[in-house]
Amino acid sequence: MLSRKPRKLEPTRRANKVLLVDHPLVKKVSFTGSDLTGRRINEQAARSFKHVSLELGGKSPNIVFDDADLDSAVNGVVSGIFAATGQTCIAGSRLLVQRSIHDSFVDKVVDLARTARMGDPLDPHTQVGPITTRPQFAKVLEYLDVAKHDGARAVLGGSAAQRPECGNGWFVEPTIFTGVDNSHRLAQEEVFGPVLAVIPFDDEHDAVRIANDVRFGLGAGVWTSDIARAFRMAEAIQSGTVWVNTYRAVSFMAPFGGVKDSGLGRENGIGALDEYLHTKSVWINTGAPSGNPFVMR
Repeated sequence: MLSRKPRKLEPTRRANKVLLVDHPLVKKVSFTGSDLTGRRINEQAARSFKHVSLELGGKSPNIVFDDADLDSAVNGVVSGIFAATGQTCIAGSRLLVQRSIHDSFVDKVVDLARTARMGDPLDPHTQVGPITTRPQFAKVLEYLDVAKHDGARAVLGGSAAQRPECGNGWFVEPTIFTGVDNSHRLAQEEVFGPVLAVIPFDDEHDAVRIANDVRFGLGAGVWTSDIARAFRMAEAIQSGTVWVNTYRAVSFMAPFGGVKDSGLGRENGIGALDEYLHTKSVWINTGAPSGNPFVMR
């Protein structure tokens, strides 16, 4: 018998998910995972009008303007995609760089990413660990081939890691592709690995256009010294979170979630509590005489 308290359950079979969502004792479903599974859960829950919160995939842009603190931006870009081996929903997997600084900035990112220490994820000195599963490892390698076939150029990595410290594990070299068009699969689909797609932009309007031209909308980073521009970008970008001159900052006090195919609802903050509550109105007559029963009041 399930208690009335919220429970975190992690079923691995689709049949289990169906049973959980359909079960009459389950009043609310909160799911973190792929947009495909999230869509199925939402459709299934809708049949019984159950509330859902869905934190799904992303293809988040990290946008660097030529007036930014470039050293800080380099750190933010590398952290955004290579921390946790790129296996996070908010990974900054698209780097949008203003064309005037494109080449020099990419060189800086490559130089820093090249220093990443790979190996045992339990070693505190490791900075980039393995891919979590064999199927996901194969999927990431497939995306590397797709990117090359589409004409992108690997300026760093681009293959499985052959380092001695990686042994025969499921390791992928930190990878950076230039020459990527935003219509390429590498720019449109969630890879969930240490793979960065670099896309140049001309001006603010162009950056917004490229940033929003995906079906996801979970997070975005903006790097600029112009605070007015930062506010304009934050308003125009279609995402649940926008970081300015930082990336991946999170807090249990700040609502977190996405728009478009990145999900529904919010985690963290006061808004997250509302996701688990029903609003009820109660009227009590303490003795006032009744009026005309045929008149609505």
